[in-house]
Amino acid sequence: MRLGDIANAQPSDQPRPLEGVRVLAAEQMAALPFATQLLARLGAEVVKIEHPTVGDSGRGSLPFIEDPDGRKVGATFLRNNFSKKSVGLDLKAPAGVELFLDLAPKFDIVCENFRAGTADRLGIGYEAVVARHPEVVYLSVSGFGNDPASPYMERAAYAAIVEGMSGIYEYKRRPGRRPMANPVGALGDISSALFGVIGILAALRHRDRTGQGQYIDIAMLDATMAMTDIVSNFYSMGIPDENSSGVGIVETFQAGEGNFVLQIVREHHFEKVAEITGNAAWLSDERFASRAGWQEHFEDIIRPGIERWAADKSNHEAVDILSGEGIAAGESNSSREIVEDEHVAVRNMLVEMPHPDGGDPILVPGNPVKMSRTAEGPETRVPWLGEHTDEVLASELGLDADRLAELRSRGVVS
Repeated sequence: MRLGDIANAQPSDQPRPLEGVRVLAAEQMAALPFATQLLARLGAEVVKIEHPTVGDSGRGSLPFIEDPDGRKVGATFLRNNFSKKSVGLDLKAPAGVELFLDLAPKFDIVCENFRAGTADRLGIGYEAVVARHPEVVYLSVSGFGNDPASPYMERAAYAAIVEGMSGIYEYKRRPGRRPMANPVGALGDISSALFGVIGILAALRHRDRTGQGQYIDIAMLDATMAMTDIVSNFYSMGIPDENSSGVGIVETFQAGEGNFVLQIVREHHFEKVAEITGNAAWLSDERFASRAGWQEHFEDIIRPGIERWAADKSNHEAVDILSGEGIAAGESNSSREIVEDEHVAVRNMLVEMPHPDGGDPILVPGNPVKMSRTAEGPETRVPWLGEHTDEVLASELGLDADRLAELRSRGVVS
């Protein structure tokens, strides 16, 4: 088995595109940490601000490993914090807020993903930061944005909350079943992260031209609606949730070994599948003359017909035959199968982090942004809590050992 390399460990002889860009992030969980990890992978320097004793709440997720000091490091944290520095800083202490504001002018980008309004209450919101750093690019990621006109502004949110509110759960719900929550991992988080990165890159470009920074407000619900665009679009075209699957066939099928996914949303594809699977009689059957008929007779005729054809094949064999004829098909992989997949290895889509206790490495998805003149690494492991506190505060603010010890004794820093 070949696992992904530590993301092209040989560095390029050319700088990465965001080299020299500096990011100060008061962040937790996934929506913002994924964004800043992507910025780091593109060359930015990211300093992560965490509570000095508890840390990013993602450290408390399950499953977890233990760092060299025996503290838990949860899976959510492990997936989203490569190539960052950790500074333990209590933002509920006035001295901690002052240190944050002192740091801000040293960075191009300041960002946070607290519940809307929290950064302002703490004293590190946009107005407080821009007063110290007029050219700052400031990103806020929250469940529903910072517009007081929104009835949801003060609600808390995780990925599943905004996914459900986007309409996609009802859209995909099968008759007689409850909607399935969080079916694809952190869609609400990662979509928000990607739009946050786009906003940052656009704001940096704007600042290059004008010298002006700006405030970027990303609502997780907005981002998730953009990713689940078919919900509102199909509704506007007269297709209610209960008929949403009538536009075609997007289903999983059982083979003799394993399962596979098949998407048929064009008439000529339906005809080709019927021929390949030995069901050519469907082509002269009036029941299948429309896509509505495909759906009406999917469970009693179409699924059994395709699965009879696949019964003596593995899912790989079925997919090879279908895709070889131009049909969109793919294996429904288990976690082991995707980890061992040849495409994943070729594309460096798994990055290994050595396990602190010497066990099997922790695997984290690599950078999907492949650029011809940009190396993908090397990357560094996630930081332990407060690992870089002294380094950053000394180098950026000139704090000496006595001042750091005094702050630490008061619990302001870790």
